[in-house]
Amino acid sequence: MLHLIPSAYLFKDYDHPTLSAWNWSFLPLDILISLTGLASLYLYKKQNHMWKQIALVSLVLTFCSGLQAIAFWAIRMDFDPSWWLPNLFLMLYPLLFIPRLLRHDVH
Repeated sequence: MLHLIPSAYLFKDYDHPTLSAWNWSFLPLDILISLTGLASLYLYKKQNHMWKQIALVSLVLTFCSGLQAIAFWAIRMDFDPSWWLPNLFLMLYPLLFIPRLLRHDVH
């Protein structure tokens, strides 16, 4: 592991192999979120109307990522704000933009 985060900030059972696998399982989703987000910004800059669909995909995936993490922490009955707040943010901020994209004809 890279050990970029100080031990005091790691989540409970961080070193457990199952939790480590769970954590790494988000990597493909996180990469897809990043790629679709960057692609939507690129398409927006090029004035390509497809940016809206790609942005919508990115926002929905972001919401799902936050929801999955929150569901996991809730099932574990682990309510550490340092992990809940960033994941609640990932869940909630897309909800501000998704309705706007849908209202402005995403097709």
